[in-house]
Amino acid sequence: MQLKHIIIAHKAGDDLSRKWAENCARQLEQRNCQVLLGPSGSKDNPYPVFLASSIHKIDLAIVLGGDGTALAAARHLAPEGIPILAVNVGGHLGFLTQQFEDFKDTEKVWDRLLEDRFAIQRRMMLQAALFEGDRTNQEPMSQWFLALNEMCVKPASADRMITSFLEMEIDGEVVDQYQGDGLIVATPTGSTCYTVSANGPIIHDGMHAIAITPICPLSLASRPLVLPAGSVVSIWPLGDYDLNTKLWMDGVLATAIWPGQRVDVQMADCLAKFIILRENYSYYQTLREKLMWAGARIHYNNDHRQN
Repeated sequence: MQLKHIIIAHKAGDDLSRKWAENCARQLEQRNCQVLLGPSGSKDNPYPVFLASSIHKIDLAIVLGGDGTALAAARHLAPEGIPILAVNVGGHLGFLTQQFEDFKDTEKVWDRLLEDRFAIQRRMMLQAALFEGDRTNQEPMSQWFLALNEMCVKPASADRMITSFLEMEIDGEVVDQYQGDGLIVATPTGSTCYTVSANGPIIHDGMHAIAITPICPLSLASRPLVLPAGSVVSIWPLGDYDLNTKLWMDGVLATAIWPGQRVDVQMADCLAKFIILRENYSYYQTLREKLMWAGARIHYNNDHRQN
């Protein structure tokens, strides 16, 4: 990997990630790298400026923060094919990020990157747009929105809790109508986020698939579904006279949905590329540690394995 033009984004408002970002920038500039440095947060989006201001191809994005910071980077950088080294500095759960212990000797990390001693994990993303009317109309009336974790259709109101009424089609066929708090359409990466908290399935992040999970449905018959990655999921709000139904991407508001409009969600035509530094990386170890499964807290001897 070349290290000539690099983006460094740190978690906005976090002194520790800012400090490490500045330290990384100094080291890389001493190696004759051009560095674009800035904060990333709910009110700070440095990526449009980064991409517009660089006349050269970006070799790498270093993202210091938590999963939210990594998700924002993926939404903006995946279409450009820029690999992301996301490190848990000032974050919490850290499903998408490398452990800080694998990164803190940064000079060795730069050497490893230059010598191609790392792995790249490619993760499926979703794209969604608004359309008018039924699926015969294929001309979007909004931009295409990207998400690494999930697209979510649910209402939002400052003064009351709202029940949503949604109809869902898969590949042009009406599948069900839902009454409840909304619908989550997730990637395998997002299956361990909002989806799992809504009792949806956990899907290995090396797969390409789409998970649909109702949020607190008012019918016990409303169950999660796992679909082939090539499926197109269409969702209509029904009876939303107060115009409260919204489309959310990775927990960030994308757009409002008006009566007569539908949201089409499908696999995106780009993949998020994350750099893996840990040599013994294991998806199942990540599940054990981050979800605190019993094996991570209580150890039982399994002596018969030695026979």
